[in-house]
Amino acid sequence: MWRIISLETHTAAENMAIDEAISGSISKKASSPTIRFYKWNPSAVSIGCFQGMNDEVDTGTCERLGIEYVRRRTGGGAVYHDSEGEITYSVICPEEYFSKDIGMSYRQICSYIVSALSDIGIGSEFRPINDVIVNGKKISGSAQTRRNGVITQHGTILYKADRDTMFSVLKPSGLKLSDKPVKSFKDGITSVSEICDVTGQELYYALLHRFTEEKEHYFGRLNEEEIQRVNELISKYVSRSWNFSR
Repeated sequence: MWRIISLETHTAAENMAIDEAISGSISKKASSPTIRFYKWNPSAVSIGCFQGMNDEVDTGTCERLGIEYVRRRTGGGAVYHDSEGEITYSVICPEEYFSKDIGMSYRQICSYIVSALSDIGIGSEFRPINDVIVNGKKISGSAQTRRNGVITQHGTILYKADRDTMFSVLKPSGLKLSDKPVKSFKDGITSVSEICDVTGQELYYALLHRFTEEKEHYFGRLNEEEIQRVNELISKYVSRSWNFSR
């Protein structure tokens, strides 16, 4: 049976610590497979575990604007998480719950997003390896890691896009900029509120429905062991040694 953790709001370090704590608990068979939904407060930038913070993020601008930054355990690229502009999900479960093929498992999990967007009147499609797009523009991106027999996949669904802030704190790499101006990146994303007139709460309910349908589930919270582990891990995710390790 799946545990569902309803929409919550946390700091960047807390969000990363929660995912890692749940993954560790599931690997020990001490917790149920889990789907959770969350926001970030304050706004934050997360980078993939193989990226360099100074290569991807203007940390000075982040600090001036009160925006946090953190390294994820998952791969993928740098992401700006606006406190009011997105919903983030995590799916954390034993590997056998989804395809052994990573590309196919992305498709399986992202299909929930495609279905949820359809329910609110937005036609979208999965774009390998880990994006959901609307008319060629990215509305959702995801990242995944597999450790100790557990999949952790998390990703964002853009509700509102604050492009000016997003591209003031993110540094598109020289490779990306070699043949495309920054404007093309701004034009390459879209958001729910730009396409249809639904509230953020309506988007959340659509996502909740599609992620949980046909799954035996219950609504729960972190257990005491997970909470203790989160408190231990927060120091890791605020540390310079972790966030600037590359």
